[in-house]
Amino acid sequence: MSTLDDTDRRILRFLDDDPRATVQLIAQSLGIARGTVHSRLERFASGTVFLAHSTRVTPEKLGLPFRAIVRAEVDQEEFESTVADLTEIPEIVECLAVAGSSDLHLDIVAKDADDVYLITQRVMLCRGIRRTETAIVLRKLITRRQHQLL
Repeated sequence: MSTLDDTDRRILRFLDDDPRATVQLIAQSLGIARGTVHSRLERFASGTVFLAHSTRVTPEKLGLPFRAIVRAEVDQEEFESTVADLTEIPEIVECLAVAGSSDLHLDIVAKDADDVYLITQRVMLCRGIRRTETAIVLRKLITRRQHQLL
């Protein structure tokens, strides 16, 4: 599915407010047939619209209240090995390939500043890492959001 129509957007906005809404509730609230809602949700879940989901726990509740952004420069000949090594560091919650002065953008979580240091040292030991730059996140100002795109 390449684009979303108005019905898709209405359903997605509803789910953004109430992610656990039933097909029946969505259909009644939006004045859409249950079969239509069901088929749209099936299509969304096929991997073309919805991201994979699970029960998410915030890192703070797991004893990891610190967050840092690590930018890394990588030897391009070692790129795949670098990513494989980084995958083994559980505190890396996201790794993005980026354009610019660095090659990777790592989002890490940690217990405290000392833990950030230890994690970044493990990053430096990964094959292909040339250098890193770390920024400690002081405060989340806008949480991850997507409803405004609908």
